[in-house]
Amino acid sequence: MTTQKTWGGRFTGETDKRVEQFTESISFDRRLFRHDIAASQAHARMLAHVGLLTGAEAERIAAALDEIASEIERGVFAFSTKLEDIHTHIEQALIARLGDVGRKLHTGRSRNDQVATDVKLWVRDALDGVDSRLLDLQRALVEAAQRDRDLVLPGYTHLQRAQPVLAAHYFLAYAEKYQRDRDRLADCRKRVNVLPLGAAALAGTSLPIDRDFVCGLLGFDSVAANSLDVSSDRDFVLEFVFDLTLIALHLAGWAEEWVLWSTTEFGFLALPDAFCTGSSIMPHKKNPDVLELIRGKSARVAAALTQLVLLVKGLPLAYNRDLQEDKEALFDSVDTVRSGLELFSAMLPELTINRERMESLANDPQLLATDLAEYLVGKGVPFREAHAIVGKLAASGKRLNALSNEEFRAASDTFGDDVREVFDVRKALQRRSATGSPSPENISRQIARWRELLETE
Repeated sequence: MTTQKTWGGRFTGETDKRVEQFTESISFDRRLFRHDIAASQAHARMLAHVGLLTGAEAERIAAALDEIASEIERGVFAFSTKLEDIHTHIEQALIARLGDVGRKLHTGRSRNDQVATDVKLWVRDALDGVDSRLLDLQRALVEAAQRDRDLVLPGYTHLQRAQPVLAAHYFLAYAEKYQRDRDRLADCRKRVNVLPLGAAALAGTSLPIDRDFVCGLLGFDSVAANSLDVSSDRDFVLEFVFDLTLIALHLAGWAEEWVLWSTTEFGFLALPDAFCTGSSIMPHKKNPDVLELIRGKSARVAAALTQLVLLVKGLPLAYNRDLQEDKEALFDSVDTVRSGLELFSAMLPELTINRERMESLANDPQLLATDLAEYLVGKGVPFREAHAIVGKLAASGKRLNALSNEEFRAASDTFGDDVREVFDVRKALQRRSATGSPSPENISRQIARWRELLETE
């Protein structure tokens, strides 16, 4: 007696239950069901288009697939490890409804090109979903930049206070990062949107299929040119997860800053209660657990990328069962990044900024030491000499703006009475007028640019 597997024709015995448990993927690939059904409906209509099905048969198949999708969505569809994956579940359910008509659906395709197509359709939707959440976050950042456009805060290098910047410049820095992320996703989408279906197992089919017809129905840009390559291609999965890894790292760095900024030691901001938790033993604690988990979960995405790289290392051409292991890493990476983006977008408008604390630290005259060196450069002193002069003044133990005119002149007779103007932080920011710098005028232009760019999305 033959098995009930789709591949069971040459087998005479039952599959060992341990093998069924080990090889099943239905526990995680069931989330591909909508994409498998969409691709199967397009395939059926193509088969009717070329005369391998009648039009009535194709529409019966399409209608039955809609019924199956509805059952899965309502949670009444029965899943079993015996049927391995979502593709077999749907095909067997179709056969149970339509008999021989259902058995005709797999004409001219393999599970190899079927799976590749389903995953590409899923990735395409996931790309668009992540991009939409990045867009929401950018809009929240631009609104924060507008709201706090006049607030001055200390910028940091090496976690040491360095130079003053406008808060708007800080928020727009992240808008820039996420725009690069969006650009990478858009570029990745070009390689995702190439149709694998019709490549069959690895060598195409002798049947007169029309791949361009399916391409149009499913909204792909083009048809894959080499059946041997595309049946096993997972470059697009690695590329997407690489892009997700960069997004996760951007979120993790931002989370780290806010964890620090919300400490008593920094005192820059208060996180909303709805995004914090407490301690089971210390009643006074308000912990930034959400930010810490966003930071921590970035490791999952980076690890998924490593897993996928190692998964495909050394695989020969055409399909190998190893590729079943791509999906959990892919799905988890998307879920992790998507939730992090949503949480940051929700937190940002609810943030309470301690403006007084930020302004007081940003007005530290030591943060204008570079401006003081550039003051000397403006009077003809070579920069390296100016750097050494100001370095000695900064090491004197006195605040730079507390030095007397005599002390300045003792360091260099180039200093004049106008040296005091250097220590006005607002004027210092106005002097930073080069493209990309945080002068108020530049910030106004950048906010306007971002608003125009994001409003057209």
